[in-house]
Amino acid sequence: MHLRSTNMNEHQRQSYWRANTALIRNLLIIWGLVSLVFSILLVQPLNQLRFFGVPFGFWMAQQGSILVFVALIFIYAFQMDKLDRKYNNKQ
Repeated sequence: MHLRSTNMNEHQRQSYWRANTALIRNLLIIWGLVSLVFSILLVQPLNQLRFFGVPFGFWMAQQGSILVFVALIFIYAFQMDKLDRKYNNKQ
């Protein structure tokens, strides 16, 4: 993004990037929790549950973490679109 080419002042630019990095941080935390905690560290307790006929921990490691990652991509795109509109950031 070319923030310098917009009519944003320095405070707005800082607010924009603060919101952007907070969004990225929060989505990475969710991704880390799902891929590391649910798919690796808690796989044994989660395997006690069944999901579509397979142990839930196994399903999370094989399919769930991938689906969550794809969902996070769409969430990021949607949230960044809202953020760009909020700060009138057009390229």
